[in-house]
Amino acid sequence: LGSMQTSGSKPCSCPSFKLREVASMYFTMIAVFLVILVVALQGSAPRGSDFPYKVPLDPQGLIELSWNVSYPEQAVNFQLLIRDLQFGLLFGMSDRGKFENADLAVLWSDGRNSYFGDAWSDAKGQLHMDSQQDYQLLGARRAPEGLYLLFRRAFSTCDPKDYLIEDGTVHLIYGILEKPVHSLQAINISAIHGGLQRVQLLKPNITIPELPSDMKTMEIRAPDVVIPSQETTYWCYMVELPEGFPKHHIVMYEPVITAGNEALVHHMEVFQCAAEFDSFPRYNGPCDSKMKPDRLNYCRHVLAAWAMGAQAFYYPEEAGLAFGGPGSSRYLRLEIHYHNPLVFKGRRDSSGIRLYYTATLRRHDAGIMELGLVYTPVMAIPPGEDAFVLTGYCTDKCTQLALPAAGIRIFASQLHTHLAGRKVVTVLSRDGRERQVVNSDGHYSPHFQEIRMLKEVVAVFPGDELITTCTYNTQNRSQTTVGGFSILQEMCVNYVHYYPQTQLELCKSAVDPGYLHRYFNLVNRFNDEEVCMCPQVSVPQQFDSVPWNTFNRDVLKSLYGFAPISMHCNKSSAVRFPGEWEKQPLPTITERLREPVPHCPPAPGPQPAAPIPLNLGQLRR
Repeated sequence: LGSMQTSGSKPCSCPSFKLREVASMYFTMIAVFLVILVVALQGSAPRGSDFPYKVPLDPQGLIELSWNVSYPEQAVNFQLLIRDLQFGLLFGMSDRGKFENADLAVLWSDGRNSYFGDAWSDAKGQLHMDSQQDYQLLGARRAPEGLYLLFRRAFSTCDPKDYLIEDGTVHLIYGILEKPVHSLQAINISAIHGGLQRVQLLKPNITIPELPSDMKTMEIRAPDVVIPSQETTYWCYMVELPEGFPKHHIVMYEPVITAGNEALVHHMEVFQCAAEFDSFPRYNGPCDSKMKPDRLNYCRHVLAAWAMGAQAFYYPEEAGLAFGGPGSSRYLRLEIHYHNPLVFKGRRDSSGIRLYYTATLRRHDAGIMELGLVYTPVMAIPPGEDAFVLTGYCTDKCTQLALPAAGIRIFASQLHTHLAGRKVVTVLSRDGRERQVVNSDGHYSPHFQEIRMLKEVVAVFPGDELITTCTYNTQNRSQTTVGGFSILQEMCVNYVHYYPQTQLELCKSAVDPGYLHRYFNLVNRFNDEEVCMCPQVSVPQQFDSVPWNTFNRDVLKSLYGFAPISMHCNKSSAVRFPGEWEKQPLPTITERLREPVPHCPPAPGPQPAAPIPLNLGQLRR
């Protein structure tokens, strides 16, 4: 941040205008010389191993982003491959993927000369050169496959115009300049072709465990599907394991993407079906088709999940995910989300997930536990809310009863809400004090869900509490949003992956229904409009008749913040552990975790707020 002199402070001793002008020109010449030197030294395309993470930015795959993360330097190094450079490119980050209020690195050309600079856009989408140039250009080079542009950015710059790069989802945006522009300010954001891509930039720096020598692979892949010519498709395909397939441990999995479809395959999941059914019908078609057999809805146990930009997933060396053997269904469902905004026709796809498994069982079976809120309409979000918060609890009483004395170790997590979800966080609390964040995503998107390996394993012991909080936005809705299974209803879930597996499969809560009934009574007393509470009227119907004035909104928030809860402390058989679980008090938190303070890197020295010229030759007209 630039220094500011307030009235009444001692005036600074400033050099003459000419001296400052000469100094500015000197530093500009030094910066330009260094960039030209770096660019000249880029004798070949950067090695792919230098940038292990990769994602196509656009649906055609013409712009490819690769990156690496330096935790010691608290910085991300970016590499953009632009296969068909026209007159420049905008690349950057914003809160929800919009071009307004965005933090941008911009490459532009007037047709003869090219420039690179750090910029930001205001609420109207107008571009401004940033007074603090934090996108540091490292090099640029033409190659047969296109232009490579390398630059870096610190996680935190302490510049109010810059995006703070955090754990969780990052909404990347790009825009292609198809005509020459004579200045940064002349770029019209509304007229450029652009889009967004969601990624997890800050990948955990995890040591890859040694894999067993008897490891085998199994590919769960779509059978040469013709991708429908529509923007969004969820495709379901049923797979059957061999009869008598014994118990194995999955130790790793990775995506298998059909060449050329990297920009169309958005995410994939493999689900195992419920063991209570002897057989499941074959199916290969859209998941929302009326022809899809209802029984496929009982295939909900996640074995593997991948989203664009994710790498291979490894289990810790002491644990593996069991599949096969007695009590395990032989039926699996592959679900692929195709994102086809350019509506390509006739594209064939055989993408899927490759499982790596072993018959030599590891020390522990890994388990998956659901944390958060029960799927029930008693948890509701009024319409027109910007950031409405709901919290689900896994209480000390449940963990005391269900967890082994040595505790469990959480090593991965998949956060989940429906369309209104904006933030999700799970915190571990012990003896009333928040101890550790299990997983957090402050820019969560329901359109980008993946199982994420945690940076460090979280130990949970009997008597600990796991508190999951979701933030929702219903500004575009006119009806109350209640909890439930429909995509227009809401969920608040954290599927945590842990070992050793226990009988505890679900540890969630909801507000006590009796207290919600008192809320509806209160609304009736203080409002002219009557809320029907007849026995035959459902909770969603009662919520729909609430007049959502400020009083009724505030009372509902207050109710969720103090009312007793109904705890679901469930075994895998969906039966609760023995005990009294109704009208349980909310956990008392006496000490909160402190908000992390962004680390500001040392200033790199005088850097003029001016674009850096690049010698890329004359761009095409």
